[in-house]
Amino acid sequence: MISSKKKRMNAWTILLFILPALLVYVVYVVYPIITTFNYSLFDWSGLSADTTFVGLGNYISLYMDRIFWLALQNNVLIVMASVLLQIPLGLIMALILSSSIKGRRFFNVMFFLPYLMSTVAIGLLWIYMFDPVNGPVNQILMWLGFSPVSWLADPAIAIYAVLFVIIWQFSPFYMILFRAAIVGIPDELYEAADIDGANSKNKFFYVTLPTLIPTIVTSSILAIVGSLKAFDIFYIMTGGGPGHATEILGTYMYKQGFINFSMGYASAIAFTMFVIAFVCVVIIQTLEYLRRKRGILS
Repeated sequence: MISSKKKRMNAWTILLFILPALLVYVVYVVYPIITTFNYSLFDWSGLSADTTFVGLGNYISLYMDRIFWLALQNNVLIVMASVLLQIPLGLIMALILSSSIKGRRFFNVMFFLPYLMSTVAIGLLWIYMFDPVNGPVNQILMWLGFSPVSWLADPAIAIYAVLFVIIWQFSPFYMILFRAAIVGIPDELYEAADIDGANSKNKFFYVTLPTLIPTIVTSSILAIVGSLKAFDIFYIMTGGGPGHATEILGTYMYKQGFINFSMGYASAIAFTMFVIAFVCVVIIQTLEYLRRKRGILS
C-alpha cells in the first residue's frame, strides 16, 4: 500500500512538472490547429465578424485550384532538395570537419557562415548575386563565354535558383546535427574496426552510417516539415513569381489571407499543410520503427 501511494505521489509530481510545458503546447500548438480547421469551414474575410458556413467548400475549391497544385508541386521540390541534397551535403561537411584535414577551422567558419545570416539578408544578397546585368553569377558566366541568364525572371529556372539558395543556407544546420552525432560515436567501435582490418570505407558504412541513422531520421523529419512551411526566402526573392512559377503553399496562403482577404480559404491551405506534414512524419516514424524492429543497419 505504501508502494502504491508512493507511485501515485510520483505520478502527480511528474504531472506537475510536465503541466507548464503541456499548457504551452496546448495553447500555442493544439489550439491553433483546431482553430485553423474551424476557420477553414467558413467563408470569412478575416476583417469582419460576418462568417458564412461553407463546410468543406473551401477544400473542394482547393482541390480544383490550379495554383494550389502548382504551389504544392514546388513544395515537393523543396522537400526533395532538402532530403536528397541538404542532408547528404550536411553529412559530407560534418565528415570533413571530423577528419584530420588541414584548415579545419577555416572550413568550420566557411561552412557555418550561411546559417549565421538572417533570411532577409540572404534573400537580398542573392537577389544581387542573380542580377541579370551586374550580378556576379552572370558576370562569371559571361567571363566563361556563356550568355547571361535571368535567374529570377525566367519561370523555367527561377524555382531552381531559389532552391540553390535554400540548400546553401540550411546545409550547415544538418552539418551541426551530424557533427554532434559523429563526436558521440564511441572510439571503441573504430578501434574494433581497426583490429578487424577495416579500411576507411568500411568504417563509414559499418560503423559511422549505422550510428547516424537516428540523426538521419530526425534530419529528414525537420527537412520535410521545414520545407512544407517555407515562406520567407521565397517571399523576399520572388514573391511567388514570375507567373506563380515559384509559388509555394506558404506564399499562396499569405496572399489568400492578407491580400485577397479570404481567411477561410487561407485556413484551408494552412490545415492542408499541417495534414501533409503530419502524414509524412507518421510515415517516417513508422519506417524507422520497422527498421529498428528488423535490425536493418543496426
